Amino acid sequence: MSCPYHNSSTSNNTPAPPIKPKTIRDWWPEQLDLRILHQDVLLARPSHVPHPSSSSYASYSTNFSKLDLYALRNDIYKALTTNNPHWPADYNHYGPLMVRLAWHSAGTYRTFDGRGGGNTGNIRLAPLNSWPDNANLDKIRRYILWPIKQKYGQFISWGDLIILAGNVAIESMIGPWKSVEPLWFGGGRIDAFAPEEDVYWGNEGEWLKDDRHHHGGGGKGATTTATTTGLDKPLGAVQMGLIYVNPEGPGGDPDILASAKDIRETFYRMGMNDEETVALIAGGHTFGKAHGAADADKYVGPEPEGADINEMGMGWKNTFNSGKGKDTITSGLEGAWTAKPTQWDNGYFHNLFKFEWEKTKSPGGAIQWVPDAESIAKNGGDYAVRNVPDAHDASLKHLPIMFTTDLALRYDPLYGPISERFHSNPEAFTDAFKRAWYKLCHRDMGPKSRHLGPWIPNEELIWLDPLPDRDYNTVTSYYVKVLKGNIIRAVNNERSDLTISDLIKAAWASASTYRKTDHRGGANGGRIRLLPQRNWSVNDPQSLNKVIALLEKRQQDVNQRMKDNNINAQVSFADMIVIAGNAAIEEAARRAGKVITIPFVPGRTDATQAQTDVDSFKFLEPVIDGFRNYDGSDDLRPEKALIDRAHLLSLTTPEMVVLMGGLRVLNANTDSSQIGVLTEQPGVLTNDFFTNILDDNVKWSPSADGKLFRGTRSTGRDWTASRVDLVIGSNSQLRAIAESYASADSAEYFLRDFINVWVKVMMLDRFDLLRGEDVDESTTVLGRRPSKL
Repeated sequence: MSCPYHNSSTSNNTPAPPIKPKTIRDWWPEQLDLRILHQDVLLARPSHVPHPSSSSYASYSTNFSKLDLYALRNDIYKALTTNNPHWPADYNHYGPLMVRLAWHSAGTYRTFDGRGGGNTGNIRLAPLNSWPDNANLDKIRRYILWPIKQKYGQFISWGDLIILAGNVAIESMIGPWKSVEPLWFGGGRIDAFAPEEDVYWGNEGEWLKDDRHHHGGGGKGATTTATTTGLDKPLGAVQMGLIYVNPEGPGGDPDILASAKDIRETFYRMGMNDEETVALIAGGHTFGKAHGAADADKYVGPEPEGADINEMGMGWKNTFNSGKGKDTITSGLEGAWTAKPTQWDNGYFHNLFKFEWEKTKSPGGAIQWVPDAESIAKNGGDYAVRNVPDAHDASLKHLPIMFTTDLALRYDPLYGPISERFHSNPEAFTDAFKRAWYKLCHRDMGPKSRHLGPWIPNEELIWLDPLPDRDYNTVTSYYVKVLKGNIIRAVNNERSDLTISDLIKAAWASASTYRKTDHRGGANGGRIRLLPQRNWSVNDPQSLNKVIALLEKRQQDVNQRMKDNNINAQVSFADMIVIAGNAAIEEAARRAGKVITIPFVPGRTDATQAQTDVDSFKFLEPVIDGFRNYDGSDDLRPEKALIDRAHLLSLTTPEMVVLMGGLRVLNANTDSSQIGVLTEQPGVLTNDFFTNILDDNVKWSPSADGKLFRGTRSTGRDWTASRVDLVIGSNSQLRAIAESYASADSAEYFLRDFINVWVKVMMLDRFDLLRGEDVDESTTVLGRRPSKL
């Protein structure tokens, strides 16, 4: 398996793109970009394809359960071992190329925002289908996998099929096929049918450029300075169009130790520790070969999205001789790492440590490494060392090769000892690779409750954010009502130093960690009471700890009461924090003269500290949360982060607006800050925020740093607001929505829509309900969806 990077993916004769008509974005490039909230790539699907956030997920689950997975597995194996003349297999086996397809499908995942990964099968779509690093993967998908997908249709998604085929490829090379144990695998990926156009993959305007390292960075030929200064967040790959790192070295410079730094940073950003990184690179390069038969710039045409219409979506047309087989050009590097490129063994480490390596160039002009003359002589001469079979001519043998990134696994002071241990203990290497491969392919799948099929691991893996099984009945509606009354009475007690706003802040802090990109976070598990979330500054720890103490006491009381009454039921802390937030909002509505009951579905369970990966949870900590008017960054435009958080919470633009307006009047800012609390009656659920933010009699003037604004009022009591607040009134689209909620007849619409969105956020991680009921429908108020717009 290789990581292609070398060709620019466009020929020198490619015409310049036509001039496009000006768009809104062209005229006003600094305008707040709301497109990501308009675009649900899963809604752009044919009607018969399921959507994962509705009862249609149950449809896919049902279809998947009807699959004969063993028959499918055999069909994949047959396709992998049957040569297709359209794209001849190296060594008569498509296994290595299939591993690369699965790897590159899943390998875009990044921990900072959970985006990327193979969860939607988006390697079929732009821009990923046309990244230089994905060169020629269109062939394996079209020629080998498409006939299988066509046969099984809606019973398996492209996302699941690609990962399962990668597993089968590995299994087939571990062998023997009839007796090999299936690797861990969880299904449940739902395909996208539109590209994720607004995901930030980098600001470079040219393939393989690097403007993403702090203080700059180069492309090919750049110095290694950039590698020491760090990548921009949230990016993982070191250059535009790469999955991970440049195999020749940073920017094409074959500096082995600098390459190790690149590897460590980018793999860490994709959720891997050092041992997993070594296992994955070594395991991947145990299979297959790199392809660089000639100079890509001379012979390789445009990528799929840039190819001529008659190419029918195929890219990288190669005019060098036959253009395939021995003439294939992918990465520009050429050769294989081991003597058995379609078998699992320890040959990679054997060669890595057996030889000393000298720098050379491939036929395609890329820097790579081969055994030096002294090593060849010491190990029996050229004939003995030249033991790598040719991929298409059985009469030829080649020297093994290594990339600069491979040598980093030997010479880096941290990677080296791990590699030596794997070299001396092949069983440990095999186990580490299987585990790291499962993590690579499932990092964006969320907890095991979302995974389908018979090959899900039984053991608890902390990176899957495990939750304990519930061995008790859920709390009844009667006791929920009892709890609400007890909590509100405790807070309203004149001796209490808590407010209903504190309860709302705690519930929001618990649930709003959810990310739809990798299904992490959320209220389930009650991790708000554990490290690290309990101490996050955005969560207002002083207030939060008081809320936790109150709710833990009420939880113990009601559980004991149910036990005394011989009721086999309990309420979890995770349910308690949602109940408390709901009770507080009901009280805020009562203060506004409205009697409401917020829908509540019990069943959450409580994770332990031992089940919580503190290191990886730190990536979920908000640096900016516009919903709480919290800004712990130097970003001069925090409103952009509001849009990003709304997208991670799967909110639409109207949902974002109504939710923010409600949280402001509920006084739910971090540290009870009054920034943006544009109401004379904080803690009362009204539409005051919208009426006041749109009041033309208020004149706003910025502070020195431009982050806060003073709103001068004729009443003498001035407002203070943030950029996040003011954007609701200044952006034309957001203002149009705000006007609908500020109208004289909108108070009840506002209340209904706010409650619906609140419940939606509280329920985002209830994956246990996805297969059996429509969570979206069950959690709307009076059966009505938001919003009136």
